[in-house]
Amino acid sequence: MQLGQGIEITWLGHSTFKIVSAEGKVLLIDPWTIDNPSCPEEHKHFDELDVMLITHAHNDHMGNAVGIASEAKPALVVAIHEICGHLEGLGVSGCSGMNKGGTQIYDGISITQVHADHSSGLATDNTIIFGGEPCGYVIKFENGFTLYHAGDTNVFGDMRLIGQLYGPDLACLPIGDHFTMGPREAALACRLLGVPRVIPMHFGTFPLLTGTVASFREQLGDQSGVDVLELTPGIPLC
Repeated sequence: MQLGQGIEITWLGHSTFKIVSAEGKVLLIDPWTIDNPSCPEEHKHFDELDVMLITHAHNDHMGNAVGIASEAKPALVVAIHEICGHLEGLGVSGCSGMNKGGTQIYDGISITQVHADHSSGLATDNTIIFGGEPCGYVIKFENGFTLYHAGDTNVFGDMRLIGQLYGPDLACLPIGDHFTMGPREAALACRLLGVPRVIPMHFGTFPLLTGTVASFREQLGDQSGVDVLELTPGIPLC
């Protein structure tokens, strides 16, 4: 399977992705690898990262953020303001908290934080505290290729605005159901976004995540212009 954009995308299971840009910058989205049962052993640790992005505060999306930041020392750690404040308190450097609608640039890569319809709580000492709003990201790489990582979300009408404003070339969308949208809602998300390619994510990790790629394809129906890229954890898409 070929992407043909000078970018390498490796799904590490669940919603975690390692991306190498056209200019060789390494990004990690949703740092959950150690306890992620879908993540191959050889991808659980990182020697170096340029950017680490976090969509929300749940453990299955940022559970290894502190450890990976300590190992790989990313120059930039991007999350909602409250998560970055929490991570700074734990000694993580390079944090650059932001909020929805904002954009920051890292060495030619544009990172825009957008809405997600979900919850976000930090589990500490047997209680859960507010972890800021959940979010997604639109990442425009040095060569113009644009990726939308939706984070954990249900479909929402303003996905149409994300399509209109940013014109993503590829979307990573959850399809697992129960905690996020399922195949039916994800198919509508594709229609709202007008995206030509989609990578299904956040499915199959736990028994509760019952959505499947086959069901997603079925729900897409007559959206013949949408290319579903079914990835295997650890196998890069180039």
